[in-house]
This record gives sequence, C-alpha cells and structure tokens, in this order.
Amino acid sequence: MAKSHPNRFLAAISHKSRKHLLSTSSEVELGTKTVLHESQTRPSHAFFLTSGLASVLAVTTVGFAAEVGVVGREGFTGSLHLIGPVDTPTHCRMQLAGAAIQIPFEHLQKAFYQDDDLHRHILEFVQVHTHILSQVAGCHSIHGASQRLTRWLLTAQDLTESSTIDITQEVLSEILGTNRVTVAAAAGSLQRDRLIEYRRGHIHILNRKGLEAAACDCYSTVKELHEGLYL
Repeated sequence: MAKSHPNRFLAAISHKSRKHLLSTSSEVELGTKTVLHESQTRPSHAFFLTSGLASVLAVTTVGFAAEVGVVGREGFTGSLHLIGPVDTPTHCRMQLAGAAIQIPFEHLQKAFYQDDDLHRHILEFVQVHTHILSQVAGCHSIHGASQRLTRWLLTAQDLTESSTIDITQEVLSEILGTNRVTVAAAAGSLQRDRLIEYRRGHIHILNRKGLEAAACDCYSTVKELHEGLYL
C-alpha cells in the first residue's frame, strides 16, 4: 500500500506517479559523509531517503561550512534543481548513515514536467524546504550554539524516529557553523541538565520535553512545516 512506503513523499504521490518514478530506481546504502551532490553541480540522482539524515550545507570559498537544512524520510535531495536552470550553491551529504531509493535526476525532471500530481507534490516539498532553509539560516545568526544544537537534536529525532544519534564533534561543529570547543560546551551544558547523555560519537536524548523547553522557537516552526507536508 502507498501509505506504508517508508519515504513520505513517495507514499503521498499517486500509485501511477510512484510506479513511473520507481521504474528506474535502485536501493542504496548511504554511509556517513556520502556526498549526494556538490555545490554548483547538477545532481546525477535524487535520493529519496528511507532512513538516516542528509545535510544541506552552505560552503564558503575558503572551505567553511554550516548546515542550513536537512532532508530525511519526508522528501528527497536536489529538489531546488528541478525548478530552474541555476545550479544551487549548497552541498548535500549524509550526516547520519541510512538508506535511500536512488532515481536518475533526468528521469525525475522529465516526470516533474509531465505528471501533474508529481508536479504539485514536488512544488509543495520545495516550498516547505525553502522555508526551512530560511528559518535555519536565521537561527544561525540569532541564537546561540546551545539553542541551535537543541533544535538540531530535536529535528534529527523527529526525522529519524530515534533517540540515539551517532555523530562526532567534528560533524556537529560543521552543522552548527562553529568550532569543537563551542560544541563540547553546548553539549556539556545539556548533559549537566540531564537532557542528553553525551559520549564520544554518540548522543542519547534522555528528556525530550526538557529539550523542547530549552529550544529556540525555530524548532517549533520547522516541526510544524514538516508535519504539514502532504496533508
């Protein structure tokens, strides 16, 4: 049945649309740091995640990076490339290992212009994804590292449905756009408040309600946008 598909986007579209898309698909395992598409480059494939979490990163010319969005089971990677000729300046790679349905990007793009149901759902996802990119970019400039970390942990739990997150300080520093010392201080503060258990390479969420109380309002905005998809 459609609604049982682990990817929410593929579950939401019509049976006809899904069957056509999946006719050229393959299942792939995606390890941490697997590059899904480079900045300023058109993707070769779109990845419809069935587990794990991908990160959309803004990268400067000197190599600094900060996460401005995530993609989980609610959607697919490379969506902004579908709606115009300009290649996006963002980079996308896996932050939490998982699996995906891989579909050639050219096949998806042709279907986008030919299939009204698919077209409508893609535009809905792109709109929500763009709103989230804007919200997260604002969060980076307005809120401190502890609040940004709290927002990210809650969003990661929402999208992966797991209270245990395998992630290093190095990756977290890139996600938050800061250094490892700041990440360690932010995580240490949450651990002292008994909201998380933090050990090298692993974070376990102990008190979700406490994290929600400590999070900035960006989290609730992002959560509402994700929950409102495909209703």
